[in-house]
Amino acid sequence: MFSGIVESIVVLVDKEKDGTNIHFTFESKLAPELKVDQSVAHNGVCLTVVSIEGFRYKVTAIEETLRLTNLGDLTIGDQVNFERCIRMSDRLDGHIVQGHVDGTATVTQINDKDGSWEYQFKLADQFTEIHGHSPEKLIIHKGSITINGTSLTITDVNKRCFGVAIIPYTYENTNFNSLELGGKVNIELDILGKYVARLTH
Repeated sequence: MFSGIVESIVVLVDKEKDGTNIHFTFESKLAPELKVDQSVAHNGVCLTVVSIEGFRYKVTAIEETLRLTNLGDLTIGDQVNFERCIRMSDRLDGHIVQGHVDGTATVTQINDKDGSWEYQFKLADQFTEIHGHSPEKLIIHKGSITINGTSLTITDVNKRCFGVAIIPYTYENTNFNSLELGGKVNIELDILGKYVARLTH
């Protein structure tokens, strides 16, 4: 389980195809603190550490993960948002994040507000009904959403489109500063909303 508060940026240094899987090797100053079999979020995707060597570690994404996320589009040198799982003694600064991405969205607008940034996104067509509800019904004004592993508050909703506002700290310490129009991001909808949708279906 994660909080959606990005801990650091890691850099992809190797990408190896293996059948329908892809092995990703990342470089991080935190790699020596990791352990094999540990769960770590990459752009909001929960992956298991399978090996560690110095400041580099390897994780594997299976076909289902690659289908629902933007991980397959990563290229060598790309920066990825990184978060280790929370400890039970930590404050929950963001919201409850599972690391189970529901699908992707496309960046449709980036507005520099001279002190903050506004981003607009559109849900990908791959998003289908979740527990009998259209995904946009699970996106509410002032509700929580996870974008590339970052816990954010929704500022506006219009059908399959929604917006968020980014403060300078988040802009500088996540890969939001490298997003471009048309770019693809990972989306995890609020788990509480998904449970409510399931109960009311």
